[in-house]
Amino acid sequence: MSADDKHSAYIRENGQSAYAVDITASGYDLIGDEPSSMGGGDLGPAPYDFLTAALGECTVMTIRWYAIQKSWPLEHAAATVTHQKENGQDVFHKTITITGDKLTPEQREKLIEVAAKCPVQRSLLATPVITTDWDV
Repeated sequence: MSADDKHSAYIRENGQSAYAVDITASGYDLIGDEPSSMGGGDLGPAPYDFLTAALGECTVMTIRWYAIQKSWPLEHAAATVTHQKENGQDVFHKTITITGDKLTPEQREKLIEVAAKCPVQRSLLATPVITTDWDV
């Protein structure tokens, strides 16, 4: 699937808590909810959990993709992503771990540079357009 393909998800309340939802995305079934402290049942990740996970997933996949393209000896890539509001602005922080004893310092630096170009990060940094239809 290319980065330009259309992605879709179907989300519906499931009644298991005040905010719990069932999510179907690309044939995968997930559950989302708010934590108990926010009035939910803490039955699954909250919306920003999914957003930070998407950024981390894309980051790690982009690192791996680039290493494959270059036939570099990357053993393992991982990312931890946090999100918080600071003065009304969304702030994401990524910590990237790259393992590979045979990687050169230049290769490591390039992999970190490439990680910042993952498609999800580009979407977050762009000005996306969101349209809404009403189905009654």
